[in-house]
Amino acid sequence: MTQPTNPGTSASRTPWQVTRSVWYAMFMREAISRTMADRMGWFWMIAEPMAFTLLMVGIRSFLSGDRLVVNAEFIPWMITGLMGFFLIREGMMRALGAVNANSALFAYRQVQPVDPVLVRNVLEGLLRTFIFLLFIVGALMLGTDMVPDNGIRAMFWWLSLWGLGLGVGLITSVAGTLVPEVGTVLRMITMPLLIISGVVFPLNNLPHWLLEYLMVNPIVHGLELLRASFFEGYQVVNGTSATYFWMFTLASLAIGLLMHVRFKERLKAK
Repeated sequence: MTQPTNPGTSASRTPWQVTRSVWYAMFMREAISRTMADRMGWFWMIAEPMAFTLLMVGIRSFLSGDRLVVNAEFIPWMITGLMGFFLIREGMMRALGAVNANSALFAYRQVQPVDPVLVRNVLEGLLRTFIFLLFIVGALMLGTDMVPDNGIRAMFWWLSLWGLGLGVGLITSVAGTLVPEVGTVLRMITMPLLIISGVVFPLNNLPHWLLEYLMVNPIVHGLELLRASFFEGYQVVNGTSATYFWMFTLASLAIGLLMHVRFKERLKAK
């Protein structure tokens, strides 16, 4: 006689329920590892942008950088750019080791190589959002207004920057796992990328011929649109395009997912 199926058993669970359980378990594992394994973890997440800000404020006194930003205070302008850039950078860099760090879990058929990449990016997005809110509250306590003039647009472009970090992270997670040298190259270009993305210095005053090349970088477009939502009347860099940003973001998401489908078995074997 056939035994009745228990609704609570895994046999009755839908694929979505299984995937959700996998993501939840991996998220809790990553969250504990990210925030509690290293006692200095929280400190460095807050100290890094703070150190950059203090350094740039010191340089500003010599270069008069605040005079180059139209309709925005220099320090809030720079903090907004730093937070947006770190959101993209961490989404890209954290994805690099996601597959290798969770390779033991691939023995379970429910776990796929794309799962740890997605989970790490979601976790990083939540952490960076919390840290950004801390900076906004801290700035208000010090008498500096960092509340966005258009909150809805600010949230939209913040999530958009997270989407770009996820798309690039999906690509780098595959490329970095199959070709370890990719990770070394990415770590080397992080600092130059920060400079050419207009994070700490405005790009509007650069020569037109040079600006044309820099605007190929989608991070510039995303950061400028995020800043425009924070500062009413802010003049974005010439050539800033939401269409270009989203075309690049959606393309990177599609390519990253296709790479995970194409190289799934090779990633599991690593």
